[in-house]
Amino acid sequence: MKNNNKSQAPKAPITAPESIVAYDASHFGNAVVPPIFQNSLFTFDDFDDMVETYSGRKVRPVYSRGLNPTVRAFEEKIAQLEKTEDALGLASGMAAISSAVLSVVKPGDRIVSVEHCYPDAYRFFEMFLRDMNVSVDYVDGRDIDAVRAALPGAKILYLETPTSWTFHTHDIAALCAIAREHGAVSMIDNSWASPIFCQPATLGCDVVIHSASKYLGGHSDVVAGVIAGTKEFVGNVRSNILPYLGSKLSAFDSWLLLRGLRTLPARMREHQRSAMIIAQNLANHAHVTAVHYPGLMSSAAPGLSGSSGLFSFEFSPEIDIPTFVDALRFFKIGVSWGGHESLIVPALVTRAQVGGPNSAIRFGVPENLVRLHIGLESADDLWSDLASAIEASLK
Repeated sequence: MKNNNKSQAPKAPITAPESIVAYDASHFGNAVVPPIFQNSLFTFDDFDDMVETYSGRKVRPVYSRGLNPTVRAFEEKIAQLEKTEDALGLASGMAAISSAVLSVVKPGDRIVSVEHCYPDAYRFFEMFLRDMNVSVDYVDGRDIDAVRAALPGAKILYLETPTSWTFHTHDIAALCAIAREHGAVSMIDNSWASPIFCQPATLGCDVVIHSASKYLGGHSDVVAGVIAGTKEFVGNVRSNILPYLGSKLSAFDSWLLLRGLRTLPARMREHQRSAMIIAQNLANHAHVTAVHYPGLMSSAAPGLSGSSGLFSFEFSPEIDIPTFVDALRFFKIGVSWGGHESLIVPALVTRAQVGGPNSAIRFGVPENLVRLHIGLESADDLWSDLASAIEASLK
């Protein structure tokens, strides 16, 4: 681990996007789809080529744990979408979260995180970082004063907008400005909005993280993550974290992600359109007490230009949630989200998952809360499915 403070330069060479061998369509007959470089290693032209590469004066593929042309094509696309200098593909969203965090903190450091962050991020904080003597304080990100009071001495401000399960939105620009005042690195999980509906770097956020398994892939057939940020930050993770944790992204998964990116704008618009219909119908239903969907806010959340297909709602006491879940036909019971399929997860099940004494799922997330992902099926069919299941589950 290396502390990424500005006063402490990384010891390994930092690579810039223009110095890394990238996908060039002209090399492959101007193919519109990048080829899959299914290679573990790449050989050298001669002795001098190897010397130049190992000295850091030349950056080129050597071993696919560190650099692969298909992976690089995906990274370049993400950097363009997020309007950052560089990006780094990894094997999962948690690999992206852990690699970004571990590139900054060392034992004795402190992190400030918004409440109700992604449960596995919370468990990483509570069950791994605390064993490293890294403390984490959780604050309501909607309370600017509370964040300002918590930040002095913190190395990272960790954000999500909206948050998991509760879908609280935050003023990204304001929070990141406060983090900068206190010398903290601001990081945000942008998986929910995708770069189509939010580009946190343009709002002052230092590091943008995605579970690329979600909307970036969009087909529920790949597990991946990505970090986007400055050349310095991404280069530090690439040089000092990725080679030793080994959480590299495969060439084939990168090819699938590049395929997914081509339809990302159209898919996000359709997820948003259908989710708005379902959320509005639920908000007007007699047996629903609350709907947590940023798209229903009277004014757009700061930094968000749209809403995706993931949200939660709360049932009134007369609904038997297990019966409701089992009565659904189009909605499948399953974790993750972001694909073409509609999914449901009841909070009463996930609350029981082990996550430490102050589990992010346990505090403030009621048992009557249900999370939906609205996929690409007909919105009319999805609403008919939900309405019928509600009627079937009345106690």
